[in-house]
Amino acid sequence: MDTVRFARDLRKNQTDAERKLWKHLRSKQINSLKFRRQQPIGNYIVDFVCFEKKLVIELDCSQHIDNSNDIDRDNWLKSQGFHVMRFWNNDVLKNIEGVLLSIMNYCSEHPPLAPPVKGGE
Repeated sequence: MDTVRFARDLRKNQTDAERKLWKHLRSKQINSLKFRRQQPIGNYIVDFVCFEKKLVIELDCSQHIDNSNDIDRDNWLKSQGFHVMRFWNNDVLKNIEGVLLSIMNYCSEHPPLAPPVKGGE
């Protein structure tokens, strides 16, 4: 199955934590920033991404404890200029305010990347 089709399937079958966080990220509710969910980037599909801030948000459950695949994935995303924030599903479900505050603080402290200058200068 190709990544785009798999990402669409993931969007249709969100976890409770993904659904709850998406309610707060969608429609530019955080600092007027556009977030996408289950977005393919390279060979990976990230839970949420804001391209303007190069911010990836991943929600994890216990299967992600000390997962070497997550480390490789995070390292690759960082090599592409992304910052990765990871939250436990339980944090999203029981402390959504704290999770949102962390995301808002990151977005406020990091200005958007400058668009490329026309003419290559």
